[in-house]
Amino acid sequence: MSARPLIDGFGRRISYVRLSVTDRCDFRCTYCMPDSMTFLPKREVLTLEELDAIGSAFVARGVSRIRLTGGEPLVRRGLIGLVQSLSRHLGAGLDELTLTTNASQLASFAEPLRAAGIRRVNVSLDSLDPGRFRQITRRGELAPVLEGIAAAKAAGLRVKINMVALKGLNEDEILPMAAWCAGHGFDLSFIETMPLGLVEEDRTDRYLPLTDVRRALQQRLTLVDSPERTGGPARYVRVAETGQRLGFITPLTHNFCESCNRVRVTATGTLFMCLGQESKVELRDILRHEGPAALDAALDRAMQLKPKGHDFRIDRRAAPPAVPRHMSMTGG
Repeated sequence: MSARPLIDGFGRRISYVRLSVTDRCDFRCTYCMPDSMTFLPKREVLTLEELDAIGSAFVARGVSRIRLTGGEPLVRRGLIGLVQSLSRHLGAGLDELTLTTNASQLASFAEPLRAAGIRRVNVSLDSLDPGRFRQITRRGELAPVLEGIAAAKAAGLRVKINMVALKGLNEDEILPMAAWCAGHGFDLSFIETMPLGLVEEDRTDRYLPLTDVRRALQQRLTLVDSPERTGGPARYVRVAETGQRLGFITPLTHNFCESCNRVRVTATGTLFMCLGQESKVELRDILRHEGPAALDAALDRAMQLKPKGHDFRIDRRAAPPAVPRHMSMTGG
């Protein structure tokens, strides 16, 4: 494999890969997928060895951060073995190996993940109210999630909470969530709902601009803009009263594409260069039938296909979502 960095047609260096290990999830969050979601046949999903080979190919080309995603990655059998294998690159090109989870099974996995090389987890948590949590996830229970988060903290994992801001549903929990995270020493990022895939509800009804969220926070807290970056799209502030770090991920109100350093690989080996565009390169057959040199060349082709940015929008005149695939298919 070549040591050449991955640089797209706009001069942006790719240093961050979100690698999906499964499209399956034990929740059915209303903004993410339909209740009757059909998942991929297992035969179409990459083996753990293939996922390791793709992750390793990216590290060889200068990627320094890999995040394992889903669906829900903890439902993938053998995940700990994959983490152990990828963690051999830590300190040898890879700076960080992280995981995004809904934490429903994290209580059982926190210590094994820490032992395998994970040091930080991102937990999707949109409500601290059990009834509302069940409404958003359709089938999730809050108690095991909170147990999983507590287990992660006890295991020595750094925890960041991701909260999708949903108008008329959890906007009254913005300040309580910030206070809860501050009390536990967790970073918190707010995310605008994204038009990915068809779901039963109209996302226009749930779209809450983060400008409104920030305004609500500023009524009670002093927010100081911070230059900090963690490799993702969030823009950060520090809360003067507590020192807590808050992030704002704003694909709609403040496009962050000019500094994009990310690509996504689905559980079937499709490399998407942009969450909000359909440009892609299929890696599975190349990996299975052509070998490392062809895979390396495919990464070069992908860089030339990476678009300048997405064109997410939510309004009642633009009925179809920006892209037809669901977030669980692309990798969170």
